[in-house]
Parts: sequence; structure tokens; C-alpha cells
Amino acid sequence: MGRDAVKRGPRMAGGLAGAAACALIAIGALATSPAPAAAQDMTYLSLGTGAVNGVYYPVGRAICRLFNRSAAPLTARCGVESTPGAVYNLTKLREGELEFAMVQSDTASDAFAGRGPFAGRPQPSLRSVASLHPELITIVARAGAGIESLDDLRRKRLNTGVLGSGSRTTWSAVEDAAGWTPADRPVLSELKPDVALTALCKDQLDAILLLVGHPSAVVRKSLDACDTRIVPVAGAAIDRLAAAVPHFQTGLIPATAYGLPADLPSFGVRAVLVTPAGTADDIVYAMTRAILRNVDDLRRSHPALAGLTPQQMMKDAIVAPLHPGALRAYRELGLTN
Repeated sequence: MGRDAVKRGPRMAGGLAGAAACALIAIGALATSPAPAAAQDMTYLSLGTGAVNGVYYPVGRAICRLFNRSAAPLTARCGVESTPGAVYNLTKLREGELEFAMVQSDTASDAFAGRGPFAGRPQPSLRSVASLHPELITIVARAGAGIESLDDLRRKRLNTGVLGSGSRTTWSAVEDAAGWTPADRPVLSELKPDVALTALCKDQLDAILLLVGHPSAVVRKSLDACDTRIVPVAGAAIDRLAAAVPHFQTGLIPATAYGLPADLPSFGVRAVLVTPAGTADDIVYAMTRAILRNVDDLRRSHPALAGLTPQQMMKDAIVAPLHPGALRAYRELGLTN
């Protein structure tokens, strides 16, 4: 069986990546062996996630596992890819390198409308599949940095995440809402989480910003590495921002997740699963149906999904229209009017 036997995805666009590339290598190694017709017509789907030690990656693996277990009679298989984050994922969706992606709701909104990092390059063909877990801004500060509140970040050294992540975009909205002058804004860096944590503990940074679902292994590691604390993110500016933008939500960082004295207020977005409008309806239907029929399994894939319900999946922070294939699956459960 040769390389021409492998389909990239239902849109047949872009190059091979991640799981599709691995499948291609395996197929090439077995080129002299006979193969069933179904394998010759196999379609490989790539789901872009985030860092391996984050929340997106294990959740993405769970979604692909559910799809692969439930997608018969489709000759399609889903593979997960670790990526730099939401901005990268949306760019690769547009370029045809991914079929599905997990992204932040605010970044998806920017891509759909052509704002922020997507200015001049809107993605009106972006479609929603499901809303997943909440992601809250989590600011971890050195104990000696004098940071007790959001306003204390003025002129401090703050890491906002690597290029291609959505945390920098969300932070820009916070800065604008705070009304700081250019001179008052923090000095920003874009280090990877492990590098940023080392810099924080060496007094080369004052705080690091994470946009994550809780509980988070990255947050736990940040609290254990040296004398650090989580800073509450609250106040009139945050309330105005959450009220003005539908995909922003206030929430609480649970004390039980990190042994804190009390829950801490914050705000953030939701993780959403998206796909291009051109992805085949039967593929998106099978993906959505696999998730809906196995919600309990998905909840068990990560504690951040503990409160997930089918009703939330269809409605919360859905900033791009639902894909027709997803809508069909929700209708089957009677979740639409």
C-alpha cells in the first residue's frame, strides 16, 4: 500500500502533520504487505491542542479516543497534536493543517471577526463543535514582589506566554479594561512556562500569567517551586469587562485544588472545540455524537471537565455558528428548540 492510499482529511487540504504523519510512516513501512480496502480509504484527522503538560492535550486525547471508538462505519481516525496554543491552532485550521482544534473562546471570536492577532484575516468559515471547560486567568507571583491585586502589576515584570498562545490576547483585554497608561503597564515577556517559572524563582520575573482550567498541574508546580502565591483578579474593571464581552466570564479558582485558605476570584473564557465549515458533516456529526454519548468518560479525562453537561457544550461561549454536523447531534438529544 502506497502513500496515495492515505487521505489527509475530509477537506483534503494542507500538508500532513502530527498523527497523520505518524500514520504515513507506519503505512510506508508496511508497503509490501496486503491491506484491506477500508484501510486504503482511511481518513486521518488532526486535532490541535496545546502543551503536553496542560489541560488541552489530555482532553484532546480523550476526545480522539472517543471518536475512534465510536466512529464506525466511517473510515476515519483522529490523532492529537501538541501545539503552542490557540492562535497557532486557528492559523493551522485556516491553512488546512488541522481538521479540529481546541481554542479559547475569546481567541475564536477574534479569528471569526478578524480582530487582534487576526486583524485583516477573518475566518468567517470557522464553526463550533462544543464548549468544554472554563479557563481562568491565574496570576502566580513571587511572595516578595509586592503583588496582592491586579492593580499591583503596574510596572512589574510579567510573563504572558509564548507566541501562538491565547493568553497574551486575553491579557491585552485586561490591560485595556484597567485603563493603565503606557508607562504603568507591566513589562511583558513570552517565555515558555518552565522557563518562566525558573525566571520567577530567580527574581528575574515578578509574576507569570496562566490561562488554564483548574486544577492545573502547571499551577501546582508553580506553587511548589518556590515561595509564590496566586493573586486574585477582581475589581470594577474586571466586572465591566466580563459584562461587556459575552465570552468572558467571572469565576473562582477553587481553594481545594491547591490547598488555599479560600477560593480566589478571577475571570476568563471557555475552551471550545472548533472546525472549519468545510469539514464533512458526517465527520463532525460523528465527533459530536461520540462526545455527547460519552460525557461521563470525557469528564473523567481531566478534573477541569467535572461539571461538563451537554447543555453547556451547545451554548456556553459559542462564538462561531455551530457546524451543521454538530447541530444534528445536538438535535438528536433534544437540546435544540
